[in-house]
Amino acid sequence: MLGGSSARLARYFAAMVSTLSVISAATVLFAVAPAARAEVAAADPIDTAMRTCLARADRSSTAGQIQCMDDARTAWRKAADNALTQLLAKLPAAQQKRWQLSQQKWVAWRDAEDTMLGAAFATTSGSTYQLYEADMRLQPVRDRALALRNQAAMYDGDAPKVRACSADARCEHVSYDLNRYYRQLYARMPKHARPTVSRAQSDWRAYRDATTPLIDEHARLDLLGGRLATLKRLAETVNNH
Repeated sequence: MLGGSSARLARYFAAMVSTLSVISAATVLFAVAPAARAEVAAADPIDTAMRTCLARADRSSTAGQIQCMDDARTAWRKAADNALTQLLAKLPAAQQKRWQLSQQKWVAWRDAEDTMLGAAFATTSGSTYQLYEADMRLQPVRDRALALRNQAAMYDGDAPKVRACSADARCEHVSYDLNRYYRQLYARMPKHARPTVSRAQSDWRAYRDATTPLIDEHARLDLLGGRLATLKRLAETVNNH
């Protein structure tokens, strides 16, 4: 039988997984709760291992559940590194440099994001929010690994043909909502913690700007939509008890 925090997380996953069965432009526009995103592509061995870990009796405490997600995060980091290596092996030198820059910007953003998450969840209390925080630290790593895998699998030697975001109504819409929720999050954060929000968002923009010229419109929507989902969830979470 699942412990209290484990049961809450299991119910949360069960309630949201049908909504977030695919992370795509259609789903990210609604920016629903993040924890279920760990269940996307459930056939992946890393996801399967995490679900098995979450169901273990000896991991039923909040600390045990967080450890399961931290272990998955470590596994996804290795998966991302492997996927990047596979992608770079297919690319000409100029494209390799551009993807390496994208990865450098992603790592800088990930570190800034972890600091911001710590500040945001410091305004909350309760084991449920500890689980949300662990999941939100996991998801950017998982998303990056899956995106790099997809790029490695799809690469055919041609550069993607992508319209400017201003010419793509979906991209414009997501970008507008993304900026709106960023402002809401910034306003809700304690004044002393607001620099962590602006720093993380600045580093995310640098990552976005280095990456979007390398990917197609669908992947761009996924990237923007993932950010929108994060900012919306945080804006609704800060100062909750």
